[in-house]
Amino acid sequence: MRSGRIRLDRAVVQGFYDRMRVVAPAAYGAIERDRVGDPGQVFAETACGRLAGSLDAAGLRALGMWAHHWCMRFYDDDTRVGLRLVREIAGRAGLGWTVDEVRWLLDQSYAADPAAAHRFTLPLAAAAGLPPGVLPEWGDGVPEWPRLLAG
Repeated sequence: MRSGRIRLDRAVVQGFYDRMRVVAPAAYGAIERDRVGDPGQVFAETACGRLAGSLDAAGLRALGMWAHHWCMRFYDDDTRVGLRLVREIAGRAGLGWTVDEVRWLLDQSYAADPAAAHRFTLPLAAAAGLPPGVLPEWGDGVPEWPRLLAG
């Protein structure tokens, strides 16, 4: 740890981006199709729902990481479809999130503008699946988290 920051190995971070790149085209297409669709449609019947239903746990984690990253970077009034996808993935238990994935998600959340009201939805849900004591404790639902330094 240097300057209060936790270091994630560059290869680990690159692995996250490589995994997200695999799902990104399908995810972006599904989000675009759902934007013009019926917002009240049952999630499983949406393009995002069909995509999520077609993936194994590792693919679903990559999709969640991509959607979370996308929503945090482009947060505006038109991310409701992406936020729904993030909430749906956050609601799924047993995805096998790794400590490094959760750390990366938390870092992305802290880097986001505070206006992104749902920026901790997925990382906190993912962290709940980790064994006790692998992440710092936090109060009031939002962790005090040092920024990560990749590499």
